[in-house]
Amino acid sequence: MFVRNAWYVAAWDHEIGRNMLRRIMLDEPVVLFRTVDGKCVALEDRCCHRQAPLSMGKLVGNIVQCPYHGLQFDPSGKCVKIPSQDRIPPTAKVKAYPLVERNHWIWLWMGDPAKADPDLIEDFHWLDDPKWGFGGNYLHVEANYLLLVENLLDTTHLPFLHPESLGTDAFARSELEVTRDGDRIQVARWLMDKSPAPFHKQMGDFPDGMNVDRWQIAHFAPPSFVKLDVGSAPAGAGMRTANDRGSRWMNMWNLNAITPETEKTAHYFFAQAYNFKLDQKWISDMLRTQIRDIFLQDMTMVKAQQENMDLGPSPVVNLAQDKAWVAMRQIVDRLVKEEQQQAKAA
Repeated sequence: MFVRNAWYVAAWDHEIGRNMLRRIMLDEPVVLFRTVDGKCVALEDRCCHRQAPLSMGKLVGNIVQCPYHGLQFDPSGKCVKIPSQDRIPPTAKVKAYPLVERNHWIWLWMGDPAKADPDLIEDFHWLDDPKWGFGGNYLHVEANYLLLVENLLDTTHLPFLHPESLGTDAFARSELEVTRDGDRIQVARWLMDKSPAPFHKQMGDFPDGMNVDRWQIAHFAPPSFVKLDVGSAPAGAGMRTANDRGSRWMNMWNLNAITPETEKTAHYFFAQAYNFKLDQKWISDMLRTQIRDIFLQDMTMVKAQQENMDLGPSPVVNLAQDKAWVAMRQIVDRLVKEEQQQAKAA
């Protein structure tokens, strides 16, 4: 089940050019390309004639030519030429998706085009803010997209999946605060006066033997966005009550946009934004690969979860640490049901 009346990330802006890119989103095939003047276009990647993938065809100027029988479609999705006949049926067209380029991502509206309000696009301004640098990447997820959202909201797995980078023995017992504002959830974790995680020690240049106060505050927005405000400060520096943690100490925002591909696969767009050493490009390059390698460990786990779930239902025990993701699933389920009810009423 998917929330369709929502904006989803389809690609990084640098992925789209004059070579057509195919992506399946919410069980719908999409082809993305740029016109000769650089405008990004997203069409249904399925010819209205015999369902051949248009992405296997070619671009003729701004026209997409089907690889099977040569039908041609303009950027609006309208068929403008059928080589075998002069008459073009009025139903000869493919879906064109509302599209916005923002924060280096290509956003598509997958539901009712009349409801495609760009103001509803989730805020990822760090990717454009000159006060922040970032390293970003993409991974394909071989699991249901909500398993990855769960993974990001319950980070007690850090000591076990990522002991060499993000985890410390004490983190599973870090203080937990879960709050909710409408359909948005905040999960705050605090770990005071402990050894820094290896990754935080590296990025914050904390000397050997120094303890730190660590924060990790996850922000969930439906249907599948998670932004984590993370950082560390010298122990006792007062970071927990400070309003300007991000400007005073080592601070990063882990930015995650998860787009369902099918019920059992997803597209994962992520970036690590940072507010220090902005003149050193190597940090951006390093984060692009280092965070990817960390997240590959998560991909292995959610894939294994999906494989077990596919074998059939099994009793599940929820723990206190699961409060946030349980609420997340309730929110997504409600939004899906509301859409379905509205569609039936129409």
